[in-house]
Amino acid sequence: MATREPLACYIAGMKSQLSPGLSRTATYLTTLEMRARQLARDVFSTPAMIGLMERTCVELTEPYLEENEQTVGIHVDVRHLAPTNIGQSVTVTAELLEVKGNKLRYTVSATNDQNVKIGDGTHGRAVINTARFAKDSEADRT
Repeated sequence: MATREPLACYIAGMKSQLSPGLSRTATYLTTLEMRARQLARDVFSTPAMIGLMERTCVELTEPYLEENEQTVGIHVDVRHLAPTNIGQSVTVTAELLEVKGNKLRYTVSATNDQNVKIGDGTHGRAVINTARFAKDSEADRT
């Protein structure tokens, strides 16, 4: 049985410019694929909102990573505060709050095109070395 190294071993060398205070704001159009399927009305779902928050964090972080690095989600703590109809735009803002080793913590918020705050919270990601991650994933399958 192979021994597993802790996830922290995946960190190689994030660029030093990755620091608290960096932020990104992006606007997305909600689509039918993002609807809450269990409801009769076409409204934006919580999982879709969280997905856009994660995407915004990824896009904020990517320019500061080395070529062999990516981030993976490790924590989500988000509140969905108000409904948004499918077809409306949603603006998501992510700000990097903390960098601890390979762990990143962000604050996230979302507002619809009626200027209604529809969600907020925090999100955590870990920086991984893609080659090591793939190697360990392959070892897990054998």
